[in-house]
Amino acid sequence: MVNETQPSLTHRPTLMARLAENRQYDLAVVGGGATGLGVALDAAARGFSVVLVESHDFAKGTSSRATKLVHGGVRYLAQGNIALVREALRERTTLLDNAPHLAQPLPFIMPSYKWWETPFYGIGLKMYDALAGKAGLGRTEFLTRSETLSLLPTALPDGLRGGVKYWDGQFNDARLALALARTAASRGALLLNYCRASDLHYQGGKVAGLVCEDTQSGQSYRIQARCVVNAAGVWVDELRQKDGAANGGDGRRPTKPMVAPSQGVHMVVDREFLGGDVALMVPKTADGRVLFAVPWLGKVILGTTDTPRNDLAREPLPFKEEVDFILNESARYLRRAPTRADVKSVWVGLRPLVKPQDDDGDDTKGLSREHTVLVSRSGLVTVTGGKWTTYRAMAEDVLRRCADKGLLERRKDGVTTHLRLLGAPEKGASVQSICRPPGLHSYGNEQDWVMALPGAQVTLCDGLTEAMVRFAARCEYAVTVEDVLARRSRLLFLDARLAGALAGRVGQILLEETDLDPDVDAFQALAHHYLRLPA
Repeated sequence: MVNETQPSLTHRPTLMARLAENRQYDLAVVGGGATGLGVALDAAARGFSVVLVESHDFAKGTSSRATKLVHGGVRYLAQGNIALVREALRERTTLLDNAPHLAQPLPFIMPSYKWWETPFYGIGLKMYDALAGKAGLGRTEFLTRSETLSLLPTALPDGLRGGVKYWDGQFNDARLALALARTAASRGALLLNYCRASDLHYQGGKVAGLVCEDTQSGQSYRIQARCVVNAAGVWVDELRQKDGAANGGDGRRPTKPMVAPSQGVHMVVDREFLGGDVALMVPKTADGRVLFAVPWLGKVILGTTDTPRNDLAREPLPFKEEVDFILNESARYLRRAPTRADVKSVWVGLRPLVKPQDDDGDDTKGLSREHTVLVSRSGLVTVTGGKWTTYRAMAEDVLRRCADKGLLERRKDGVTTHLRLLGAPEKGASVQSICRPPGLHSYGNEQDWVMALPGAQVTLCDGLTEAMVRFAARCEYAVTVEDVLARRSRLLFLDARLAGALAGRVGQILLEETDLDPDVDAFQALAHHYLRLPA
């Protein structure tokens, strides 16, 4: 059971009072997604004093809109990027070990409709196993036609020749982000959502901290820090532009953007379209992209796309051609093809792909999926790119670069390799598969505490009780209905219509707990947004 002093680590008035203290931090982090939270946790675990600010909610952007896969990257193997795959496979195992309540192994079937596909892809996946070595999750198997249909009964039988079964991992991205935040807080870090970094401040021409604003109250704060890390994901260039303007920029040579946003669309349909707890993976669709159909929390995720996007909308809409692509490609591999009417929720994430500084092209499929760390003349450290699976390795790389530049002292790597995240059950304890409908399993060893809260027996919908809403407000930084129904619970991503219907009651509970406006109307509009499919 969780220590009952823990709510003080996430109690907003207490956090804002700490922020107002006149002290210098070793490290200030901007951005509360996978990368920023990973850096904050790694630094706090090494004994640095850390503050992190996030303009919206933790994992509000790309980090809650992943395909929910913890993977080495089969397509990166096909591209010949062996180093990236090997690192990701190593980190895949670390993540599954440190957060078994939020990440588990998942079998995938790659169906074959041409005679050469099973041996061709099977040999590649055997190499995937070899790269994983002892970190492998299960061996790759060549399947006959009947074996493929027994494991994936909804696969289109016409022309099916066989398949390949291999293993990767699956996780709950937004709840993993919360686990990182809360674990960092338990190590002394100060983390604040709804606190926007509005500017940098300097001393002797070097970055010496941040100016930030509590978006709930409008109050401004000045943070002093020896080192500032810009980990705002697809939005990193905003702070880089301010840094460039403050250090010799004259408007004629603006700081060149380092991010080329790529849009990834996911659509959610009922479990019956896939059946069972096995995912479908198509390595090469009609236009060369990868398609997944993944069981997750009692539903099925279809996706994803990879489309250039020039704006940085917080809630981007899918393009018509993306919706058509996912539905049309699904129809080529599933016995019953989902239609627009079957879609329970559609959500879009912007990937921060790193753009070569001499590249002005639009083809994001050719851009790097690896992360990049840059240090400006003033000492602002910017990190972007990468993927969820390698968040921990990215954090180590960032702190290594900070030490190389003399911004932080060098301390030993590897402190988070075996650091189990808050909620992780004891090794060997049984964990329910996250393919199954949502419930208490994602709370790990904190389930008893959730069950002890008022409303534990009052069910709002399958997998969500009033007690879970109270836990979100007391212990998980939740302020608004969206925080609860999009990221503490994943209902918005699973069934947007049902999420909108529950907004009023969830808002009442949050108001009781926080005395802050839970933004019910804004969430109901957002739920409608998640149902919009361009015709």
